[in-house]
Amino acid sequence: MGIREEWLKADGSSFPGKTYVECLLKPVFNDQRDYLFHAMFQVHRAHVLMLCDKGILSAADAKKILQAVEELSRCNHKELQYDPRYEDLFFMMEARMTEKIGTELAGNMHIARSRNDMGVAMYRIVLRERLLELIGKVLTLREVLLEVCEEHLETVMPAYTHTQPAQPTTLSHYLLAIHDVTERDTRRLWSAYHNVNRSPLGAAAITTTGFDICRDMVKESLGFAGTVENSYDAIAGADYLLETAAATIVLMTNMGRWIQDFLLFCTREFDAFRIADPYVQISSIMPQKRNPVSVEHSRSLASSAVADAQAVCTMIHNTPFGDIVDTEDDLQPHLYRAMDKSMRVLDLMSAVIRTMEVNRERLLQKAREGYITITELADAMVREKGIPFRTAHHIASQLAQKAYREGKELYDLSPEMIELVTKDVLGTKIALTHEELSRVSDPLYFIEVRKCPGGPSPAETKRMLEERKTRTSQDRRGWQEQHDALEEAERKLCRRVQEFIRGA
Repeated sequence: MGIREEWLKADGSSFPGKTYVECLLKPVFNDQRDYLFHAMFQVHRAHVLMLCDKGILSAADAKKILQAVEELSRCNHKELQYDPRYEDLFFMMEARMTEKIGTELAGNMHIARSRNDMGVAMYRIVLRERLLELIGKVLTLREVLLEVCEEHLETVMPAYTHTQPAQPTTLSHYLLAIHDVTERDTRRLWSAYHNVNRSPLGAAAITTTGFDICRDMVKESLGFAGTVENSYDAIAGADYLLETAAATIVLMTNMGRWIQDFLLFCTREFDAFRIADPYVQISSIMPQKRNPVSVEHSRSLASSAVADAQAVCTMIHNTPFGDIVDTEDDLQPHLYRAMDKSMRVLDLMSAVIRTMEVNRERLLQKAREGYITITELADAMVREKGIPFRTAHHIASQLAQKAYREGKELYDLSPEMIELVTKDVLGTKIALTHEELSRVSDPLYFIEVRKCPGGPSPAETKRMLEERKTRTSQDRRGWQEQHDALEEAERKLCRRVQEFIRGA
């Protein structure tokens, strides 16, 4: 017997071979069981009721089908195991329906429906629930950021460009910037949610059906906000997946950037943030260590979430414009994992930010170092001495270099040094008093005069903070309304099924 014959004898000579089962069918079955079981039965309920309402199924037949649907839906789906007699969970449940109500009724529940539109509907139901949960956690992070912002309107710190200390700002100004990025992430996630929350049911395989069905009736029963009107689009369109993946990628990429900042800020060298004890780990051999593992894992998980979401985009790329349910069987778990990891990152960082201690004195001291207020010295020369800006900038640069060579900070500069440098640059001396030098070297003054819209002045930051608190509250109310609407749609559908069974 040749190698080919020996292999086929062991693996099986007909579909599905053992290798196909172990590598594909069993993992796909487990994913369907874990993620789609509940959504499958919601779709059954809505579809059967619609068929009855439209007179396609009799009330008596619909009652028998729905009784079996309710009975099967109460089984402990976590205990279900792959059975080689059935291709997947869908066919296993259909076989169990057949055992209960017979082949004819079990088959009739699928009138005017295909695995295609049913599969996409289940994916959308599960995905909208996860998106809504993810948005809720993003809102929590925004709320936490605003809470901490309010405590640090006057907490001075250096702002960095090119990883170098650049100018003084406040911790509130910095955290508001993170909030504003996260607020835009919220908008992107809502956009994905609204495109996901549309019903494909009624598209059947790809061209609808000859039966007189009502797509809107099923849409409303399942709490969808709209219908994917074009039936080809309902089956072939995958941009709802891409948009969800892309929004997740942007969210985690944005978070990863400032998480990296946090890791630096809580080093002993920076000594700006102290992570609360529940979120640090002591070294097994070095008892002085306070390892910020919560932040480290957040950084790693954010990267992993991006990778899973990117896998979704890659898997859809160049997929033919048609039914991709089989591709989605492999694809969906990547998206679920990306969102699950994102939620873990959001939970961790919300806890870290809410409980961390801020070393205000250390941050203020760092804002007094490295000549980072010298922009204000140049500005003062323009405003008060009438010197052209580029000339003033050159003078400030020469002063910084001279101070560095002499081991001095800006607040150490004397009027004599100003006169010396201005004489070299301009050919004439410019005098600044000790009081003027003290003012332009003070990071608090630097911040206070920056009252332009969006600036770090405490008054301006307070204005921005109040606006963002209002918007976040509105977003939270909108989220709660959507959350309640989905729950009410599900309760209403289940209630109608029970009333139908009792009354039919």
